[in-house]
Amino acid sequence: MFYVWPNEYFVCKNFDECVTPAKVPTQEPQCSVSFGPDAAHALCRPNRGTIAGYFLADRLMWWLPVGASLFASNIGSEHFIGMASSGAASGIGIGAFNFNSIILLQLMSWVFLPVFIASKVRTVPEYMHKRFGGQRIQMYLAVLSLLLYIFTKISVDLYSGSIFINQALKWDIYWSMVGLLVLTALFTVTGGLAAVIYTDTLQVIIMLGGALFVMIKAFQEVGGYGALQYKYMQAVPKLTYENTSCGLPRDDSWIMLRDPVNSDLPWPAFLLGQTPASIWYWCADQMMIQRALAAKSLSHAKGATVFASYLKILPFFIIILPGMISRALFPDDVACVLPEECLRACGSRSSCYNSAYPRLVVGIMPAGFKGLMLAVMLAALLSDLTSIFNSASTMFTLDLWRHLRPRAQTRELLIVGKLFVVVLIALSVAWVPIIEKVQGGQLFIYIQKVGAYLAPPIAAVYLMAVLWKRMNEKGAFWALTVGLLVGVIRMALDFSHPPPACNQHEYRPLLIRFNFMYFAMILFWITCLTGVLVSLLTKPSESFRVIRTTYSTRFNKKEREDEKAVEIALHSLTPETNPAAPSAEIKTETQFVYWLRKGKTSCMWLCGLDLSQQSTRSMEEEHQEVMNSLEENPRVKIILNVNFGILVAVGIGLFTYFTTNPFPADIDPRTYSVM
Repeated sequence: MFYVWPNEYFVCKNFDECVTPAKVPTQEPQCSVSFGPDAAHALCRPNRGTIAGYFLADRLMWWLPVGASLFASNIGSEHFIGMASSGAASGIGIGAFNFNSIILLQLMSWVFLPVFIASKVRTVPEYMHKRFGGQRIQMYLAVLSLLLYIFTKISVDLYSGSIFINQALKWDIYWSMVGLLVLTALFTVTGGLAAVIYTDTLQVIIMLGGALFVMIKAFQEVGGYGALQYKYMQAVPKLTYENTSCGLPRDDSWIMLRDPVNSDLPWPAFLLGQTPASIWYWCADQMMIQRALAAKSLSHAKGATVFASYLKILPFFIIILPGMISRALFPDDVACVLPEECLRACGSRSSCYNSAYPRLVVGIMPAGFKGLMLAVMLAALLSDLTSIFNSASTMFTLDLWRHLRPRAQTRELLIVGKLFVVVLIALSVAWVPIIEKVQGGQLFIYIQKVGAYLAPPIAAVYLMAVLWKRMNEKGAFWALTVGLLVGVIRMALDFSHPPPACNQHEYRPLLIRFNFMYFAMILFWITCLTGVLVSLLTKPSESFRVIRTTYSTRFNKKEREDEKAVEIALHSLTPETNPAAPSAEIKTETQFVYWLRKGKTSCMWLCGLDLSQQSTRSMEEEHQEVMNSLEENPRVKIILNVNFGILVAVGIGLFTYFTTNPFPADIDPRTYSVM
């Protein structure tokens, strides 16, 4: 039997052992739970009153909720809107991004995560401080990551969620955003990472259940997968421009990896450009790594990524294909070409592809089930936003604010982390009008473009830092600087020169028309070359910098000089005490002041800022030693490695199958009659 007090790591095997002259519990144990010997550090509820509890869920999560949270944090409303719209517009090609993540998740847990755990970091930018020293790269990456959250995550989530509400309920888009933000704030401010992970687990069930129901109903309406292949190719709106290809489905709609030159998804660019760019999101993004670090062991973290990878197979079938079915069933509304027709169908003059999934739900679902799908979209949106807000506030608080105020205490850090969410929301809402103008009717492609312009330098530097011991601080800094400069120039040119409408001539120079994935490939290798040259031309880092900060040295047991000098571990932060006022003093207060005090206490508790308890560190430090260990049970390790091989094979197999043209050579799918 183990007794646990609120906001404590102090865990005892019996009640008498807990009661000492130096520390007498001020209240009865919150709960008593019977565990086995491996669960001695389990808590009865999320420890929101400490930095570790709020930002890392005390690193006590098991593989299933962590895996569910990884999936839910990735699959937000922008996927239901964006991936479905790209499916409706150009076919199954967008599924390559989804299948790619199956393999990259394994790269994260087998290569990157052991290094992050061994180096005892809490945020991904903090790893750069341990790896190279100094603070400029850590702060640089924290700021850049926050900008990416604004440009590609929060604002896109809000916009896509409001599109669905607008299509389903006819609410104004901006009022819909206000409602979504209020709802999200309730989850983010009142709970920490543990609350987010547990909420994500429930929302994954809601998401998958609702989306599977829509998929089954949609396939029934269209006549099955075989019928969809032909009906999609024949889904052309009645009103279109004469003597143009406007409104026609692409000839390669049912091919995933496409022609290297004359296509929107050239396979060399995807494999050599988009894949390195995606390494940032799956292997070095705080939102993903933070969830994996919340697992109670490396094996549980690997199990979480394996579970999330199996779930990642589903979006192709429950999101992309339904988006294509939407075009097949409602071509005049989803694939409209004329501006006045699009304005009638979805309220936008440019395109209605973003309305593919909402139009499908409204068109085929019974009235009672539309509310269910609204719940599904809200679940997707909330799980994504709460994950982003928690990760963003973690980076801002631990990577930026602590450098501005090194002596900031726990309560200040927690309050700053929560208040920063408000600033983040304001900036994201301000970016939404720009998204409306530049996303061109395919929201998911907009996300990938911004990522292709800004993410390759980050991915390249993290990859070299983990794999190459000779990389030094100057090489990393100048590689990031050059890469960011080149990427921002291309992004500015691209967004200032929108693509012409289908009935207009191409006016953009070749530099801008150049496929964004080829650009990502070039940018990645420019960054790598800069990092290598500068590192080789300058002095190497101190020898202790590579201890447990590279893949080849992750098992090194030597003590680092910086660890001798100062202990900056997360759990060394001791919450301030806030002893309760003596009862005699309360009696002298007015009734108004008394209730004001009670209200303040309740508000602080609701926000996870009840820091009235002292912290005991002995058990916490012992727990952290377990968390920083890379040891794995041999039997569990074999099971995980087998699943690793299965997932890699499945990913390659899916790419191969869906890159094969499904139509016989002697049949024209545009004219073939489907019974």
